[in-house]
Amino acid sequence: LHKEAHDVTVREAAISSAVWISIGLAFSLVLWAVLDNGSTAAVRYLTGYVIEKSLSVDNVFVWAVIFGYFSVPGKYQHRVLFWGIFGALVMRAIFIVVGAQLLESFDWMLFVFGGFLVFTAFRVAFHDSEDIHPENNPALKLVRRFVPVSADYDEQKLFTKQGARRMATPLFVVLVLI
Repeated sequence: LHKEAHDVTVREAAISSAVWISIGLAFSLVLWAVLDNGSTAAVRYLTGYVIEKSLSVDNVFVWAVIFGYFSVPGKYQHRVLFWGIFGALVMRAIFIVVGAQLLESFDWMLFVFGGFLVFTAFRVAFHDSEDIHPENNPALKLVRRFVPVSADYDEQKLFTKQGARRMATPLFVVLVLI
């Protein structure tokens, strides 16, 4: 739907959001109408939908910080978000499959995963609200260590050529962070 790079207006974003939210809410009506226990399924779906929507707000804040830090032009942000979210879905699927296989093979992994969840819960609960510094991100440091990064954007390209040398653009670095 977003074939050409352009700045998304507030109107366009509002219409797009309204359409996607309407589709999500309409699905609850399908559940209610089609399933035997439709009202229960619809309420469960809506509960999960609202929770996921509220959890996504923190992602929007992080994206805004990253886009601001790297001065990503508005017309290129959609491409990074599209591929970043796609990559996150692929990584989530891989982690689910690998995690399920590990749990199937090694019962004790349940304690390792549980311990990791408790550890991250404490970090989130007792994290002091300091400023976010994207330049301290380990992924960014790793990219810059192994991949030459150009100083300038080359439209919405993730890689560019400067002379005979192929380099990542800052947009690629933003994609890795997202």
